[in-house]
Amino acid sequence: MKKYWFVAAAMLMAIAASSQKEISIDSLKQYVGDSVTVCTKIYGGIYLDRNTDSITLLNAGGRYPDAPLTVLIRIDARHQFNEPPEVFFKNKEVCISGKIILYKEKPEIIVYNEKQVVLK
Repeated sequence: MKKYWFVAAAMLMAIAASSQKEISIDSLKQYVGDSVTVCTKIYGGIYLDRNTDSITLLNAGGRYPDAPLTVLIRIDARHQFNEPPEVFFKNKEVCISGKIILYKEKPEIIVYNEKQVVLK
């Protein structure tokens, strides 16, 4: 029975991922709360190694502090990448999928799985 639940959950996740709407970097604020895909350039990033919660921040669509989108990668997701995301994705065109939230009134996508950020 567990096998069927696993297959059903995997199918639902695949359907949800493929049904995400691709939007432009300029329309992020219109889709706060929605799961979308945004394709843009990563202009840079930083790895913040903290005692309690290490994170990676990528500047998508522009340079810090004017980047229209911040991509936040927590330490668990960071370990899924073969190379440090802030180095590997710098100056590359990518597509980022996830739910848009606001952090200090700026759009952000939190990455939980390396498959959410792919080279274009």
